[in-house]
Amino acid sequence: MEYRLADRVASMQQSDIRRFSAWCAEIGGVNLSQGVCDQPAPDVVKDAAKKAIDDDHAIYTHMRGIAELRQIIARKMKEFNGIDADPEAQVVVSIGTAGVFACAAMATLNADDEAIVFSPYYSYHVNLLHLMGAKVNFVDTHPPDWQFSMDELENAVTDRTRWILVNTPANPSGKVFSEQELRDIAALAKRKNLLIVTDEIYEYITYGKPHFSIGKLPDAADRTITISGASKTYAVTGWRVGYAVAPAEICDKIGVVSDHLAICAPAPLQHGIVAGMQLPDTYYEQMAKDYLIKREMLVDTLRAIDFDPYVPDGSYYILAAFEKGRFRDDTDATETILKEVGVATVPGSAFYRDPADGRNQLRFCYAKQVADLEEGCRRLRKLGSYSRTV
Repeated sequence: MEYRLADRVASMQQSDIRRFSAWCAEIGGVNLSQGVCDQPAPDVVKDAAKKAIDDDHAIYTHMRGIAELRQIIARKMKEFNGIDADPEAQVVVSIGTAGVFACAAMATLNADDEAIVFSPYYSYHVNLLHLMGAKVNFVDTHPPDWQFSMDELENAVTDRTRWILVNTPANPSGKVFSEQELRDIAALAKRKNLLIVTDEIYEYITYGKPHFSIGKLPDAADRTITISGASKTYAVTGWRVGYAVAPAEICDKIGVVSDHLAICAPAPLQHGIVAGMQLPDTYYEQMAKDYLIKREMLVDTLRAIDFDPYVPDGSYYILAAFEKGRFRDDTDATETILKEVGVATVPGSAFYRDPADGRNQLRFCYAKQVADLEEGCRRLRKLGSYSRTV
């Protein structure tokens, strides 16, 4: 039978991240490609979810999440992000940050509306925007410090532009947007009457540069959708509990879309995250310190094998360049490293507006247990200065 598929999925395919992760699993390799956060969740989080199951929290929740979770999110937004949010009207919980992002896009974008995205970018953002029928206009950020031009950003705005998308700390670059950069973006968004959508899922994972939420700025407060979630902070990427904080009218429609698509995030897991969000500040401080140690371990290894890592200021990814001619391109480098030493990475071109910008780069993820990361680094060091004849 010849199947007729929707036009919107005609060009969609499995991401390189998923593909190389699956290959790595097949050969028993060390997966430094996918940001699965392969570490144990805090006991308090797991215990609270187990108790919620035992207490039969098994039915649909409020479409915007259980009241306890929305209340503690609002408290966290005030104390950590500097954003006032009414838990009854301005907080919505849904299926992970990806799910919240999709609901926000469906609630605020029409087909052929435009969103501005900084490159390199997180592929799920761009793929979901395309799935919604939106057009993406890119603004380049440039290594090693991932600066961008405000003139280029302003020139990317057209009469169809509705969003500026910010990801801070960023995947894959690790860029932490500065307060001044965010003030400039907020001023532009106000002047052009644009929404700001900011994905801050890595907000607690920064190294020396403080996280700053654009939504707390006066120019941005009434036009910002702030997205975050539990996945990275509590090492529960498979639980799929994310949230958005936004003006009440927008939040209501995000909640309605979420209700139609998913009804609610898993009820007992929401209770688990309530417990996690009551952990002391020392938990978040230690997490950042642990990731800093892992970052340095991987940076040292990459330099030892003649890669040039762009050391991130946040998140837990590193983009690293190799000398042109060492491999045919980034896909060849990824496949060679996986075959030769059993370590999975991601081709850099997957993250760029112009794939050529990433042809000599790979992305490495260090959200691993220490023993696994040490093994990955040990294997990478076997690579030495391996060079393919081009």
